[in-house]
Amino acid sequence: MRLDQEIRKTPIPCQNKNNKSERCFDLSLPIMVSGENAQGKGFEEGTELSSISSQEAIFVLKNRVVIGAGLTLSLNVPKTLILENQLNLIVSGEVIFATTDPSQKGKQLVSVQLDKPYKIQPILTSR
Repeated sequence: MRLDQEIRKTPIPCQNKNNKSERCFDLSLPIMVSGENAQGKGFEEGTELSSISSQEAIFVLKNRVVIGAGLTLSLNVPKTLILENQLNLIVSGEVIFATTDPSQKGKQLVSVQLDKPYKIQPILTSR
Protein backbone atom coordinates (compact mmCIF):
# COMPACT_ATOMS: atom_id res chain seq x y z
CA MET A 1 0.00 0.00 0.00
CA ARG A 2 1.32 3.42 -0.91
CA LEU A 3 1.74 6.04 1.82
CA ASP A 4 -0.54 8.55 0.05
CA GLN A 5 -3.36 5.95 0.01
CA GLU A 6 -2.92 5.36 3.74
CA ILE A 7 -2.97 9.09 4.47
CA ARG A 8 -6.30 9.53 2.65
CA LYS A 9 -7.88 6.85 4.84
CA THR A 10 -6.83 8.64 8.01
CA PRO A 11 -9.50 10.99 9.36
CA ILE A 12 -8.64 14.65 9.05
CA PRO A 13 -10.77 16.46 11.60
CA CYS A 14 -12.43 19.63 10.36
CA GLN A 15 -11.77 19.04 6.67
CA ASN A 16 -14.61 18.71 4.17
CA LYS A 17 -14.70 16.67 0.94
CA ASN A 18 -13.01 19.47 -1.02
CA ASN A 19 -10.19 19.67 1.54
CA LYS A 20 -11.43 23.06 2.73
CA SER A 21 -11.48 23.86 6.42
CA GLU A 22 -14.88 23.92 8.05
CA ARG A 23 -16.12 24.71 11.49
CA CYS A 24 -15.45 21.81 13.83
CA PHE A 25 -16.47 21.39 17.45
CA ASP A 26 -14.33 19.41 19.85
CA LEU A 27 -17.09 18.25 22.16
CA SER A 28 -17.07 15.86 25.03
CA LEU A 29 -20.76 14.95 25.08
CA PRO A 30 -22.37 11.56 25.60
CA ILE A 31 -23.86 9.93 22.50
CA MET A 32 -25.76 6.73 21.79
CA VAL A 33 -24.49 4.86 18.72
CA SER A 34 -26.50 2.12 17.03
CA GLY A 35 -25.97 -0.02 13.96
CA GLU A 36 -24.41 -3.35 12.98
CA ASN A 37 -21.06 -4.48 14.32
CA ALA A 38 -18.38 -6.33 12.33
CA GLN A 39 -20.13 -9.66 13.05
CA GLY A 40 -23.38 -8.38 11.50
CA LYS A 41 -25.20 -8.15 14.83
CA GLY A 42 -27.17 -5.09 15.85
CA PHE A 43 -25.80 -3.07 18.76
CA GLU A 44 -26.48 0.06 20.77
CA GLU A 45 -23.60 1.56 22.72
CA GLY A 46 -23.20 4.66 24.82
CA THR A 47 -19.93 6.49 24.26
CA GLU A 48 -18.52 10.01 24.11
CA LEU A 49 -18.28 12.27 21.08
CA SER A 50 -14.74 13.53 20.41
CA SER A 51 -15.51 16.03 17.65
CA ILE A 52 -18.22 16.87 15.15
CA SER A 53 -18.57 19.04 12.07
CA SER A 54 -21.32 19.37 9.49
CA GLN A 55 -19.91 16.35 7.63
CA GLU A 56 -18.11 14.15 10.14
CA ALA A 57 -18.30 12.80 13.70
CA ILE A 58 -15.43 11.13 15.55
CA PHE A 59 -15.75 8.90 18.63
CA VAL A 60 -14.47 5.69 20.23
CA LEU A 61 -16.44 2.39 20.31
CA LYS A 62 -16.07 -0.93 22.14
CA ASN A 63 -18.02 -2.68 19.34
CA ARG A 64 -15.96 -3.36 16.24
CA VAL A 65 -17.37 -1.81 13.06
CA VAL A 66 -16.22 -1.99 9.46
CA ILE A 67 -15.70 0.74 6.89
CA GLY A 68 -18.94 1.28 5.00
CA ALA A 69 -21.19 0.31 7.92
CA GLY A 70 -24.15 2.57 8.58
CA LEU A 71 -24.45 4.02 12.08
CA THR A 72 -27.01 6.24 13.80
CA LEU A 73 -25.91 8.71 16.46
CA SER A 74 -28.19 10.26 19.05
CA LEU A 75 -26.73 13.28 20.85
CA ASN A 76 -28.38 15.19 23.69
CA VAL A 77 -27.45 18.86 23.39
CA PRO A 78 -27.73 20.49 26.83
CA LYS A 79 -29.65 23.67 27.60
CA THR A 80 -27.44 26.79 27.50
CA LEU A 81 -27.84 30.54 27.82
CA ILE A 82 -28.84 30.79 24.14
CA LEU A 83 -30.59 27.42 23.90
CA GLU A 84 -33.84 27.45 25.88
CA ASN A 85 -34.52 23.70 25.75
CA GLN A 86 -32.35 20.63 25.71
CA LEU A 87 -32.29 19.07 22.22
CA ASN A 88 -31.84 15.55 20.87
CA LEU A 89 -29.88 15.56 17.60
CA ILE A 90 -30.22 12.36 15.56
CA VAL A 91 -27.79 11.89 12.66
CA SER A 92 -26.75 8.91 10.59
CA GLY A 93 -23.87 8.19 8.31
CA GLU A 94 -21.30 5.77 7.01
CA VAL A 95 -18.09 4.66 8.71
CA ILE A 96 -15.17 6.06 6.69
CA PHE A 97 -12.39 5.23 9.15
CA ALA A 98 -12.03 2.67 11.95
CA THR A 99 -8.86 1.60 13.69
CA THR A 100 -7.89 0.11 17.04
CA ASP A 101 -6.78 2.89 19.34
CA PRO A 102 -4.03 1.60 21.69
CA SER A 103 -4.58 4.53 24.06
CA GLN A 104 -8.22 3.42 24.49
CA LYS A 105 -7.56 -0.18 25.67
CA GLY A 106 -8.45 -1.89 22.38
CA LYS A 107 -11.46 0.24 21.50
CA GLN A 108 -11.87 1.52 17.94
CA LEU A 109 -11.45 5.13 16.91
CA VAL A 110 -14.32 5.65 14.45
CA SER A 111 -15.03 8.42 11.97
CA VAL A 112 -18.49 8.67 10.37
CA GLN A 113 -19.31 10.74 7.30
CA LEU A 114 -22.69 12.20 8.15
CA ASP A 115 -25.72 12.10 5.87
CA LYS A 116 -27.40 15.44 5.20
CA PRO A 117 -30.88 14.72 6.58
CA TYR A 118 -30.94 14.92 10.35
CA LYS A 119 -33.50 15.42 13.08
CA ILE A 120 -33.44 17.90 15.93
CA GLN A 121 -36.07 17.21 18.55
CA PRO A 122 -36.71 19.30 21.66
CA ILE A 123 -36.62 17.35 24.88
CA LEU A 124 -39.56 18.66 26.82
CA THR A 125 -39.28 18.67 30.56
CA SER A 126 -42.19 18.97 32.94
CA ARG A 127 -42.20 22.11 35.03
